[in-house]
Parts: sequence; structure tokens; C-alpha cells
Amino acid sequence: MPDRTDGTGSASRTIILASASPRRSALLREAGPVFASMQILTSHVEEGNDPLENAMRKAEAVAQMNPQAFVIGADTVIRFEGKTIGKPADLKDAKRILAMLSGRTHDVATGVCVRCVEADVLVRFEDITHVTFRTLTPEIIGKYVRDVNVLDKAGAYAIQEHGEDIIEKINGSLTNVIGLPLERLKETFEYLTKLA
Repeated sequence: MPDRTDGTGSASRTIILASASPRRSALLREAGPVFASMQILTSHVEEGNDPLENAMRKAEAVAQMNPQAFVIGADTVIRFEGKTIGKPADLKDAKRILAMLSGRTHDVATGVCVRCVEADVLVRFEDITHVTFRTLTPEIIGKYVRDVNVLDKAGAYAIQEHGEDIIEKINGSLTNVIGLPLERLKETFEYLTKLA
């Protein structure tokens, strides 16, 4: 049963973001009236290297406790030369990762899952953006890790924080690199709100 009304006056379900990421919640709150009353409930599930599987686990865990809501799970990883790069262990590791990505192109992959138990909805997809780094000197890397809190970020960087210092170009969704492919997610909700 609908329990919320969006900015257009049409009935819709509560939307829950199953993530503690401040970047994802900020993106959603800026994405329009559909997400204005979004709630945040963190799911504590074991994560692996597959972002889509991680997103599904997060969404399912929260959806089972909130069966009437649309629950969004998401997970972002860096892929480079067949390997998955997560968050750095420390500043030394962050510098190593940035040096490895220097002058090269890597993929940012975000898995997204939207789940509603009551409406029997399960939508999942992965969005990929290609990111090319500038050639980074040790001085540039040192300055970057001083200016940005890199330890809580996959790949040891955030495109929205001094990204111009290290990134040459991107091919794909900018918001995907930040942590959530808003374009595809908004299309998904435009479709779902017509059904539920």
C-alpha cells in the first residue's frame, strides 16, 4: 500500500537507500522530488568483489525488514587489468594505487539493485565508466593524498574532490564514478512508479 506522496501529488512507496555513503545520499537528494523523503538504513552484509552481488545483498537485507518500500542497494569498485581495487589500507597503499593508475585508463563499476518485497520487484544492473588518469608525479600524488581523505574511497580517489588534479577524461556517467549512476536509476524509478 502506498505510504508517501511525491512532489507531483501521485502516490508512491517509501524509498530507502541501503548505504551509509554520504556521497550516494547527497546524489539522491539532489536528483529530484521522487527521492526528497528518502530514508537511509545501513545493511551490514558480507561483501565480496562483485559490486552487483554486493548491491543485491544490501538491498535484500533491508527490503526483508521493510517489505513495502523500494530499497536501493549499491556498491562501487575499481577494475584495472583484470583486478578489483578497493579502498587503500593506509596512505602508503593509497600512493601505490594512484601511481599504478597514473597515465592509464581503468573502469569504475557500480552495481545497483532496487528491491520491493511486497510488489515483487527486483531490478538490478551494473554501470561502467572509463576513467583516464593524467600522468602523476610523486609530488602530485603526495599533494592529492594530503588534500583528500583517500582512505574511505575505492581506488584512493574521489572525482568530486580535486579530481581535475589527477583525471584527464572520463567516458560514461560522472555520477557513477561518485558512487551512483543517477541517469539509469532515475529511468528505473520512472518505470517502477508507474507500476506500484
